[in-house]
Amino acid sequence: MNFVQPIRDPELIFYIKRFLREKSERNYMMFVTGINSGLRISDILSLRVRDAKRTYFNIFEIKTGKKKRIDMTPQLQREFKTYVEGKEDHEFLFKSREGLNQPISRSMAYKILNDAADYASLDDIGTHTLRKTFGYHFYKQTGDVAMLQKIFNHSDPAFTLRYIGIDQDAMNKAMKGFKI
Repeated sequence: MNFVQPIRDPELIFYIKRFLREKSERNYMMFVTGINSGLRISDILSLRVRDAKRTYFNIFEIKTGKKKRIDMTPQLQREFKTYVEGKEDHEFLFKSREGLNQPISRSMAYKILNDAADYASLDDIGTHTLRKTFGYHFYKQTGDVAMLQKIFNHSDPAFTLRYIGIDQDAMNKAMKGFKI
């Protein structure tokens, strides 16, 4: 498995959002949900319409089996209000066109993100990019690695910083300033 990076540039996030929205509201909302919640793709794809009608997600993480409550950002709440209009509570939020009320697969989510990454000329993108992008920007805005560590359920703040690419930023900056 390749190591994926967060999307660091807010302008690229804007372009990707615009690209995805033009293609499909579902794909756009999957991306927006990921970068605004920090949820893993497996947890995002298991969400149903009823989950988006609250101001928070109340989930059992698929990877850990732990119950987790995550408040939605105001932006995500606004986006969902329109997106769930006319949908039934039991429907998956990110429905596949295949089968009856089935969510899209992880591989389809990857294809959607990879298509957007190609459009934006980004490398090292995968489904985990959504979670890492949330973490990167959360840390940049708050500077609170302890809170982010708790949100991600990580045991070590150094791991959290490495996970969201902060260590990579520091290495890149050091290399740019290096002279012999």
